Order: sequence, then C-alpha cells, then structure tokens
Amino acid sequence: MGEEPQPDGVDWEFKERDLKILRELAADPQISSRELANLLEENHDIDVSHVTVSETIRQMRENDVFREAILPNEQFYNFALFEFKFNPEHFDEHWEEAMEYIMDDKHTLMYFISNGEYQWKTIMMFRTREAESKWIHEFYRDYGDVVSNVRNSVVHNLLKFRTDPAIFELLDAE
Repeated sequence: MGEEPQPDGVDWEFKERDLKILRELAADPQISSRELANLLEENHDIDVSHVTVSETIRQMRENDVFREAILPNEQFYNFALFEFKFNPEHFDEHWEEAMEYIMDDKHTLMYFISNGEYQWKTIMMFRTREAESKWIHEFYRDYGDVVSNVRNSVVHNLLKFRTDPAIFELLDAE
C-alpha cells in the first residue's frame, strides 16, 4: 500500500486484514468476532483467531480509524438538510455559541462546514414538520444575529443510509 495521508490525529498503518475487517463490519455491523474470523478465512484466505479480530477492532476504535453511530430507522423521522448563511455584522459576537447549539442539539445527525455562501450545514431529524418549523423559529430567536439565512430542504425518499463496504477499497488503492 502507498503512503496515503492520514486524517489529523489518526495514526494507523493498514494491513490487508484491517481493510477486510472494515469491509465486513460495514456490511454487517452486528457480526461477531468469531463469525468475522471465519469469514476472513473462507472469503479472503486470512487465517486469524477471533481474539485477534476482536483486538484489531478494539484498537481501530481507540485510534479513531472508524467511528460508530446509532442510526435510527429512517421511517421514524423526517430528515432535513439545513444550511446556514452567516451575518458578518454580528458573526464574531456569538458564532461559537450558535455552532455549539447546533452541534449539541438532539436533532443534529451530522454537522459539517463547507465552502460557499452557506458554510454550516447539518442533516437533522425531526418527528414532525411542525417540530422542524419550531426549531427554526427558536434558532432565529436565539441566534438570528449570527446568521442571515437558514435554508432548509426536506429530504424525501431516503434511498441509501449506510456505509458501503466498497468505500474501504479506496484505502487499498495505492
């Protein structure tokens, strides 16, 4: 494998076995280490004990190689993409408070910063559209001086909601 840049704070040298473990975990996050050891041998000719598999998974977790999240069944929630456009006039005063409010909010599934006019973006989950509207109203009430606009889009027909195991092949590309 080539020298790929690692994310900040991640110090991990991938072995072929590690990539196969990640692929199998992505395909079935509930798989036991014993079952995973059997799959590695049967499908990939990698002979390793379930104890080694378990220890490898533990070490990868501790080193932030992957993160785990509990994702509710999408049928229970309405998903929405929120995009926040800054108000430069008052941004310096309360931006950190507003950012922490969004990050720590129970409705926030994913929060990220991007380029462009709308730099803060979230994927949020609400039980009802009324709850979503109420959240927007309360956010503007408390942090309206930080943003000049919150653009929200309803997410219809969530078609894929998982990590595809093939994504780990990119780590093995070079």
